[in-house]
Amino acid sequence: MNDHYYTREPASESRPAECAFTYRGIGMTFVTDAGVFSRGEVDNGTRALLEALPEEMAGEILDLGCGWGVIGISVALKWPEARVTMADVNLRALELARKNAEKNRAGVTCAESDGMEAFAGKAFDAVITNPPIRAGKQVIYKMFADAAECLKPGGALYLVIRKQQGAESCLKYLQTLYPRVEKLDRSGGFWVLKASKD
Repeated sequence: MNDHYYTREPASESRPAECAFTYRGIGMTFVTDAGVFSRGEVDNGTRALLEALPEEMAGEILDLGCGWGVIGISVALKWPEARVTMADVNLRALELARKNAEKNRAGVTCAESDGMEAFAGKAFDAVITNPPIRAGKQVIYKMFADAAECLKPGGALYLVIRKQQGAESCLKYLQTLYPRVEKLDRSGGFWVLKASKD
């Protein structure tokens, strides 16, 4: 079955599973499901990405490829003054993200979007993503390029990628799009990168 977590309507049978997660002292619970990335647990890449985020975040923030919502909801609860949008192409993921936001009382907006396509003309202070590596380099590199077009001056893209899944080449590509690219973390086989617009 050609059914990936970046499929719009997963065909896999629903198998809900709950998980708990604590982010910077804030406890949360989530419902996850089959056909959505990382059923039943917060994956190590997402953990690394969240831990590497700065001490302060504000403004318009996009969780791109939000899955069942752990990044966007964590950010919204930690920095309630931020305006968080969570977006995914996967409708099952998006419905879970909506339910999880309600469950955790997080004030977020959810939007269906294939990459950045729903956000033409919108400007963000930060875009955060654990990109769908298995969708292929062409797909994720377009996400990074489109994010650069939607960032406000001084805004940044935060992303995580496994070293063995092309972190080096990803870093080089980001340097063609953004004036400044930093490695925020390189542990556990993951690179957390910050690509900033001046």
